[in-house]
Amino acid sequence: MTEKTFFAGFGGQGIISLGQIWAYCGMKEGRNVTFFPFYGAEKRGGIARASVIVSDEEIASPLVTTPDSALVMNTDSLPLCESIVKNDGLLIVNSSLVKEEPKREGIRVSKIDATNIAEKIGNAQFANMVALGATAKLTGALYLTDIEAILKDFFPPGKHKFLSLNVEAIKAGWNAA
Repeated sequence: MTEKTFFAGFGGQGIISLGQIWAYCGMKEGRNVTFFPFYGAEKRGGIARASVIVSDEEIASPLVTTPDSALVMNTDSLPLCESIVKNDGLLIVNSSLVKEEPKREGIRVSKIDATNIAEKIGNAQFANMVALGATAKLTGALYLTDIEAILKDFFPPGKHKFLSLNVEAIKAGWNAA
């Protein structure tokens, strides 16, 4: 199994963190991983993208030019993501913020109300974790069976107070997918 995933949104949505956690989960699940971030110079509001490969086999290159799946967290990222995802690939769209329909045919589209689900949990900033859960279920790339322990290892102790909300958001995304 090899899953090449591309995450895209704007700065402040936790796209880079999402890519890091995605790669870390894959590593903790015993897979080979690569993580390649890309972001603008702005602190918030600029472009934020991350590509991650999770594989049972060795990975020759960290570059993801034609992803198997792409997560679109904002409207500005839709044209890029739908253009690069492979034929019959999966486009996952945060329908809370992206109201446009993808124009490309020949791809599978799944809409997840990530931001609104995160708001119901208690904070829109957990939309990236909702998206993580949904993307894991839809792609089958991650199992997330021991997600609380993985997140506890990933986050520094000062962030552990948010573990339960992160886990709740991931499970909500998994269930929404």
